[in-house]
Amino acid sequence: MSILRVEDLTRTYSSGGRDLMVLHGVSFTLEPGDTFSIVGPSGSGKTTLLGLCAGLDRATSGSVYLNDIRLDTLNEDQRAAIRNQHVGFIFQNFQLLPTLTALENVMVPLELRGEKGAKQTAQSLLERVGLGQRGHHYPTQLSGGEQQRVSLARAFANRPKILFADEPTGNLDADTSATVIDLLFELNREAGTTLVLVTHDLDLAAKTNRIIRIKGGTMVNG
Repeated sequence: MSILRVEDLTRTYSSGGRDLMVLHGVSFTLEPGDTFSIVGPSGSGKTTLLGLCAGLDRATSGSVYLNDIRLDTLNEDQRAAIRNQHVGFIFQNFQLLPTLTALENVMVPLELRGEKGAKQTAQSLLERVGLGQRGHHYPTQLSGGEQQRVSLARAFANRPKILFADEPTGNLDADTSATVIDLLFELNREAGTTLVLVTHDLDLAAKTNRIIRIKGGTMVNG
């Protein structure tokens, strides 16, 4: 069974009384454990495609099946429940909760699922990303690379079937980026998670098993 199936996906927005087509006719399938990059110039529709695949937005036409669940037939609450159950996220700007410590940020998805031992699991994940002694620090007390490592720990906390990463090294310097990417792929291999990566970095994209290119909202190769 595929983990992600995208069928003839189109997304159109209304702007100034006109329809603006951001994506048109995108189709692909991912198997469990695949690593997959979406590349293309700024404004090509990459992040829009990622949001549709994760159920953060709804397509104008076409379908997305995540773990064999058709997302476009669900309401927002139902899609949120699917994300909590099956999906992890890593964002360019980290999106840690500023009023929570690093440990508490990693605990959030575990607590939302009502899991026991959330604190111990979160601490173990922080140790795995090299931040075992930094759990009591708030995001503003951490460097960009440390914040992204916290977000990595958080993303893997609920053992996702699929992980969506949107420009995960976009705000990091080259050395820090290399550390974060090595950790991302190590954790992904250990967990057997499917990885979907949006990036401008072709060297990073080359680390994945498959690459698609989006240009002008259309898939130009598979």
